[in-house]
Amino acid sequence: MSKKSKKLGKKQKDFTAQIFKILSKEPSKSFNYKQIAAVLELSDTKSRNEIIRDLKILKSQDKIHETDRGKYQIISKSEYYEGIIDMTSRKTGYFVCDELEDDVFIPFINLNHALDGDKVKAYIYNRRSSRRPEAEVLEILERAKTEFVGVIDIQKNFAFVTTTNAKMYTDIFIPKNKINGAQHGEVVLVSMEDWPKKADSPFGTVIKILGKPGEHNTEIHAILAEYGLPYDFPIEVETYANKIDTSITEEEIAKRRDMRNILTFTIDPKDAKDFDDALSFQVLENGNYEIGVHIADVSHYVKEGTILDDEAYNRATSVYLVDRVVPMLPEVLSNFACSLRPHEEKYTFSAVFQLNKKAEVVDSWFGRTVIYSDQRFAYEEAQAIIEGKSDIIPAEISLTGATYNVPLPIVEATLKLDELAKILRRKRMANGAISFDKVEVKFHLNQNAEPTGVYFKQSKDANHLIEEFMLLANRKVAEFIGKQKKTFVYRIHDEPNEDKLFGLQNVITKFGYSINFKSKETISKSLNTLLEEVQGKKEQNLVDTLAIRTMSKAAYSTENIGHYGLAFDYYSHFTSPIRRYPDVMAHRLLQHYIDGGKSVNEEDYEEKCRHSSDMENLAAQAERDSIKYMQVKYMQDHKDEEFLGVISGVTEWGIYVEIIENKCEGMCRIREIKDDYYTFDEKQYALVGEVSKNILQLGDEVFVKVKNADLVKKQLDFWYLRKNE
Repeated sequence: MSKKSKKLGKKQKDFTAQIFKILSKEPSKSFNYKQIAAVLELSDTKSRNEIIRDLKILKSQDKIHETDRGKYQIISKSEYYEGIIDMTSRKTGYFVCDELEDDVFIPFINLNHALDGDKVKAYIYNRRSSRRPEAEVLEILERAKTEFVGVIDIQKNFAFVTTTNAKMYTDIFIPKNKINGAQHGEVVLVSMEDWPKKADSPFGTVIKILGKPGEHNTEIHAILAEYGLPYDFPIEVETYANKIDTSITEEEIAKRRDMRNILTFTIDPKDAKDFDDALSFQVLENGNYEIGVHIADVSHYVKEGTILDDEAYNRATSVYLVDRVVPMLPEVLSNFACSLRPHEEKYTFSAVFQLNKKAEVVDSWFGRTVIYSDQRFAYEEAQAIIEGKSDIIPAEISLTGATYNVPLPIVEATLKLDELAKILRRKRMANGAISFDKVEVKFHLNQNAEPTGVYFKQSKDANHLIEEFMLLANRKVAEFIGKQKKTFVYRIHDEPNEDKLFGLQNVITKFGYSINFKSKETISKSLNTLLEEVQGKKEQNLVDTLAIRTMSKAAYSTENIGHYGLAFDYYSHFTSPIRRYPDVMAHRLLQHYIDGGKSVNEEDYEEKCRHSSDMENLAAQAERDSIKYMQVKYMQDHKDEEFLGVISGVTEWGIYVEIIENKCEGMCRIREIKDDYYTFDEKQYALVGEVSKNILQLGDEVFVKVKNADLVKKQLDFWYLRKNE
């Protein structure tokens, strides 16, 4: 059947959702078909007959009962909940509700136009033919999104937009007068405006043309548009930012602690354009060390109530895609005024600590400062200093054929900071912190942003040095406010989900590992042991990924429950205000309380925390999509090569394989594995050959070849070649 005939063909209407909605609003009242038709404003005979039919069906399903002849009422044992729709890729979904112990299955027929992420009111019931409960959507309370990215298919009198999102089970109908200049086959952003009761698809309008499918900028902009993320600033925001006075004045310096004469430097990625943080170091007369963690004073420039602040809040975070950064703040601030660039004076917000030789904090100070950065290091340069410490302290370091002259005081400071950071890290691990040093996939890009190679970013001592002092500042700032019992923005992380931990246990036992469930402490210790033992092994990325999935998501909240992963009772985000709005809020609140201000309204800040957490999640999804896109693009040029991979997932429709040398993941479909007829064994989490009894399970090494690399869907399909025996 053509799309046109599918849309315009007549069929009986299902009034189930509307009937439920009417009866559930007044559960003590009975209705006949005439009353229901009147509420629905239906007077034609056909519609009334369909209502009578649906009432009888609902009665046969024990969802409603007949109180009197022709009069119906919701069964009192019926249960109604509000929750979120979590769609699968098979046109079915799950109803997720905090009040329910488990997610509840929703067959397609019961979705009633609900889409992934929508907040809905649902009815839970038990089917006679199945022991498991099912849900039916009665009302859509709030749409998760109304804008979608897809490819437009233009017909003679109308068009359809088909999205690439596997969870979006319907295309979007576009009337001819709302195509707005789009050409057939282009990638567009559409706004869903209406979904008439009798229509199979929602109606929408094209609001932006993104370009041709497969083109680099089209796909990157499509990723951002899919998650509602901007890629440029409104002109009025740019204009406002460009007019800000960014000069360093004597009047402002007089209001701050002047730390310009103390040795200060930054350590960042070599390709970083903005520098949030700097460290200062000096040895005190008592033999202790004064270490300053200096953070860009964004709140000095970004004032509450301005259009600049509104824009920063709406974005809530910078977005780091493979080939670009979409900043939270305009460039005049993020790359210049707020960036702690070398040999420039900058306004900062600082946490200054006095540490003894055991890395114990004996004194703390928080407040606004002015600094001068003496040196800018890349992590690789700082690492070279650290790795050379067993020799005579070098005055020079050599990297990639170039020699850098490093003043001796900076070398000595770097080595001492490294020593103290290692002590802080050991203490943190001993207290139960989880050491997630997951391998990050990075790409070598040419001038056209084409991937020419894949490499892996791993944390070394220089990364850990910065990490430990940022963690110290975040922890101590949160502790300082938290012990005053005043409203603050915390970074929280709940304990891991026990069911997910048992699921992880089932997988890792295949590799000879295990988790000790005796106590919270033994779980943390065994997770750390697991992550150490898989280092460098074929299953490392799989185990790292699964272990991270057992963890609860970190989030922002005014309710402090501590941070499980870091083993901190108090924790906040204070150290990256150029790229995170919660850090800006933390700076403002800290200054407010230093000035003697009263505790602020908790509900207002909790709403801001929720928004920041939501935007962080969207940015993370966009970042993952950009990596997938670049992996697919990279593999397009390697279709004739054989790759050794590890089976990273097993389903009834095939196996997922992650290539060892570049971490690109794709699927081998079960029907295309030709050396036997395979069936899915749920207990073994494996595919089993009927004749050979060959087993393909998690962690097995197999050889594959690229079958298809789909840039639009960001999806790789592999040919299965053979198992690596």
